[in-house]
Amino acid sequence: MVIRVKHRRRGYTRVSAKNQVTLPLEALQLAGIRAGDTLRAEVRGPGEVVLTRDVDPVTRFAGALTGVYPSGGLDELRDEWD
Repeated sequence: MVIRVKHRRRGYTRVSAKNQVTLPLEALQLAGIRAGDTLRAEVRGPGEVVLTRDVDPVTRFAGALTGVYPSGGLDELRDEWD
């Protein structure tokens, strides 16, 4: 019986038949990428793809202006629209 041994190198991966890639855990941890993050893939050059975490601007800035307007101030502005 012949036993096939997979030779793997730390930090390397390969593209599957379904064009899927498993990223090394250490690379994900160092980049701060976690399960469930949305990534954008961009081609930098031949043989080079850069993955960037895609941040939803609404989520990023929601609540950023808390305390800028006095209590009820926004309601007064909205009343001016009528």
